[in-house]
Amino acid sequence: MSDTLLSVTNLKKVYESSTGSVEAIGDISFEMRSGELVCIVGPSGCGKTTLLKCIAGLLRPTSGAIELDGRSVTGPPPNMALVFQEYGRSLYPWLTVKGNVELPLRHKRLSREQRAKLVDDALHAVGLDHAAKSYPWQLSGGMQQRVAIARAVAYQPEILIMDEPFAAVDAQTRADLEDLVRTLHRERGMSILFVTHDIDESVYLGERVVVLSKSPTWVQEDLTVDLAPERDQITTRALPRFTELRTHVYEQIQRAKRGEAVRPTP
Repeated sequence: MSDTLLSVTNLKKVYESSTGSVEAIGDISFEMRSGELVCIVGPSGCGKTTLLKCIAGLLRPTSGAIELDGRSVTGPPPNMALVFQEYGRSLYPWLTVKGNVELPLRHKRLSREQRAKLVDDALHAVGLDHAAKSYPWQLSGGMQQRVAIARAVAYQPEILIMDEPFAAVDAQTRADLEDLVRTLHRERGMSILFVTHDIDESVYLGERVVVLSKSPTWVQEDLTVDLAPERDQITTRALPRFTELRTHVYEQIQRAKRGEAVRPTP
């Protein structure tokens, strides 16, 4: 039995307007296994967010197929959670931290006790046990993003989609949040698809890095990150192999920008 969780096959997206058409995504195909942490990188404007919107069922592709757990994605899947870059817009300022985390659980058939247990567990997982009664506007940006992550954890999705979630925080907070994602992946076996523009981040986090070409987009390389599962910000980033991998991905991105990569013939 296949352990493929997410399958994207020959995905294409063309935007139509009164002035003509724009081919944002040319032909993207890749798979993701259950329990994997896969990072996606590519040149600015290559269609990373368009790809995620299609995978999340928020945008209808022009052609191609997307399957999650063997089912075609034609709308937002109930077994998927998303964390966006703009955490401030995803949290309700009039709800407490606990209320924000609990909100999507109200759509599930759970008792009050079950919801409370999931919320408490999620807040503990992201280190916010002490902030349950606080409001988002009372927290730092990094803590607000932890609330958004806790909400996703409590929902218990089969796959967590993260769209450049740490781009708006400072470097120290970003490092802490990266380690949080690694911990959730390793300790809870979470399947995570992580889009980032930061090459070092993609290598540090991912088990694989999918490198996209410039628009109209295709998969330029699907790179296995052969670093040890146990990683930390100091030791891992100082490894010669880490430097080799991030340099390789950087070179691929530069080739993509210059249009030098040649798409393989099917």
